[in-house]
Amino acid sequence: MDIRFISSNNFKVEEAAAILTDLGVQMRPTIYKIAELQTIDSVELLRDKALRAFRVFGRPLVVEHTGLYLESMNGFPGGLTEVFWRTIGPEQFCQLFGGRPDSAIKAKTYIGYIDGFRIHIFEGEIDGRIPPEPRGDSDFAWNQVFIPDGYDETFAEMGQQKKNEISMRRTALVKLVEHLRRVNSF
Repeated sequence: MDIRFISSNNFKVEEAAAILTDLGVQMRPTIYKIAELQTIDSVELLRDKALRAFRVFGRPLVVEHTGLYLESMNGFPGGLTEVFWRTIGPEQFCQLFGGRPDSAIKAKTYIGYIDGFRIHIFEGEIDGRIPPEPRGDSDFAWNQVFIPDGYDETFAEMGQQKKNEISMRRTALVKLVEHLRRVNSF
């Protein structure tokens, strides 16, 4: 079975493809930009995104939303992570939130699978902290400012393979694959 994965972010597509391949699932990447609902509620954002994508493609598909949830800010920016990140960037983000005793943060991925009748949502999360300054390359959004608990490196410093083994995206994709195997016996 293959999964149609809709995203305009090549990094997310590549990461999801690598993880799904490890899980024995083929991914059919479809590069397409879906206008996102501007809300802090990531589940509401994901549901809206899945419905918009389904209206365009008319077949079962997967969409994804990943965000940061600052403990000291009651989960902000959540669903607004992309807008927030584009506005302040890595240096200012670390100046505001990094290296403090309350620099706890969660990274969460929500995977939405719409089968034509229903939207199924799968969540993965990982706790971490924010360094005093960005570390590693800046290619993939906020990877340079997230240090997973139990590690000393940011996602950007640890490299893609190591990140894929522990990431919130992997956790959510594993749940999706388990669901598909249950309902489709593949």
